[in-house]
Amino acid sequence: MGKLQQQFAAHIRDPDQQPAPAEIEDRRMAIYRELFYNNIEGFISGSFPVIRKLFEDVEWHQLVRGFFRDYRCHTPLFPEIPREFIRFLEQKNPCDDKPFLVELAHYEWVEMALELDDSSIDISKIDPDGDLLIGKPVLSPHAWLLRYEWPVHKISPDYQPMETPEQASFILINRNRDDRIEFTHLNQVSARLLELLGIEDTVNGSSCLQQIANELGRPDDPLVLQTGKDLLLGFRQQDIILGVCRI
Repeated sequence: MGKLQQQFAAHIRDPDQQPAPAEIEDRRMAIYRELFYNNIEGFISGSFPVIRKLFEDVEWHQLVRGFFRDYRCHTPLFPEIPREFIRFLEQKNPCDDKPFLVELAHYEWVEMALELDDSSIDISKIDPDGDLLIGKPVLSPHAWLLRYEWPVHKISPDYQPMETPEQASFILINRNRDDRIEFTHLNQVSARLLELLGIEDTVNGSSCLQQIANELGRPDDPLVLQTGKDLLLGFRQQDIILGVCRI
């Protein structure tokens, strides 16, 4: 039975190179070949709709077939297949004409990852109406700051860059209290503010804004501090900031 299973699995993965078990008629094997591959291909296509649009049918099936044939998944769970596909691309991007592919795949996958994320936080330790300048702002565990070398939010069949731009792209993906997921393209200052807020020893919101003002070479500019304050308030309205730590 063990040898039969190995032959069966090898043939399903690579029907062009691995012979089918002699004990199973080809008509039945054809059903299994189609069923297994179509399930994987359909799930990947649905998980990466933008990437799918970048490929002609023949190229797409070559890519998925390579994943199906050559990659050894770390888990049998279907929801983890998209992450396994990204790992496959990370090992060796098979598409020289799409150097952005790994980052684009991650960008498309991260929405599903956030939907499934079950991180929680003790809200009893948070004052939702606290002063964001005086207190230490608390970021939602469902607010993820992402940095990409490629402008993944712009890539489409009509825009497929071959060189990275000078500036990286900062994307915030957030799941609010209504479980609605939102993507926001951030500038460097907004991204830096979120980065500082996420540091464990951050004292309060005001210290973060002052550090940004110093980094910009405008330590005494009230406009920078006011803009930063507005950002903090906006983050709270979007459930990116949940409030401040209770003393």
